Formats: sequence, C-alpha cells, structure tokens
Amino acid sequence: MTNEPTEITIDPALDLVLERTVPVSPELVWAAWTEPEQVVKWFAPAPFRTSLCEIDLQPGGKFRTVMVSPEGEEMDGVGAFLEVVPNRRLTWTNTMAPGFRPTPGSDLPFTAFITIEPDGNGGSRYTAVARHADDATRAQHEAMGFHEGWGAALEQLVDLMQTQA
Repeated sequence: MTNEPTEITIDPALDLVLERTVPVSPELVWAAWTEPEQVVKWFAPAPFRTSLCEIDLQPGGKFRTVMVSPEGEEMDGVGAFLEVVPNRRLTWTNTMAPGFRPTPGSDLPFTAFITIEPDGNGGSRYTAVARHADDATRAQHEAMGFHEGWGAALEQLVDLMQTQA
C-alpha cells in the first residue's frame, strides 16, 4: 500500500468520469469497495447481481467479481490492483491478472481509478475514472452505459452503507 494517490490526468477522448458527492464517509465507501461481503451487495447495477467477489488488497493482488445477468449469464471479471491507498484511492485493471501477469485480450480493456475524498460534511467526494487505450473502446464502454451503470451501482453502494452507518 502507498501513502498518497498518484495524480490522474483526464483525457476526454479516452477516459470516462463519474463524479458525485455522496452522504457516506470515506471509510464506509472504502469498506464497500474492499470487503468482498460488501461488494457482492452493490457492485452490479440492478437487475444484474454480483454472485462472487475475491479481493487481495495489495498492488498485484486479485480483484475478481462475477456478475450475473437477469437471464443467468455469468460475466467473470478478474484483474489486478495497481494502487491501494487506504480510504483514498483504489486503482485496478482488467488488462493484468494477479501478480501483474499480462492477460490476453479483454472485450473491454480498461484501468479504473476510484478516488474518495472527505467532503467536509461527513460525506465523500467520489470520482470513478475508466481509462481506455483508444477512443473506440471508450465509446464502446460509454455506449454500454458506463455513466448509468456505474452511477446506479454507486447509488446501491450509498444505500447499503447508509444502513450500516
């Protein structure tokens, strides 16, 4: 784990960004992202669900989720953490497996940054960035519903963690 998050430069041609202020503390947002028993409760936007989550919370460690469609189709996503800054930033990619092992082509390769900052009122400024290699992949991710899906999942995270606060 590192102490300070790296700087993120946004390229609008390649990156998708979701920014929100949420009424949940950074510590609870962090717990929602880093505890597998929490991730399975909110990670997939309804009516999809997450049936499995595995986390090895360290650079090079595993981040795996299995999402299930309403029709029962399973989507197994595995990647590696690149950056872990407690209560501030998680960075992972699906272009590498645990141990920084490169993976064969993904249908939608990207690197994700989740940044959490205190908002001064007990909540958090939450930023999710999905970084892509080219504009076609960014456009594909956007067309798949990045903002709607990641936004809905964030709302589910907030609802879950507010019940635990």
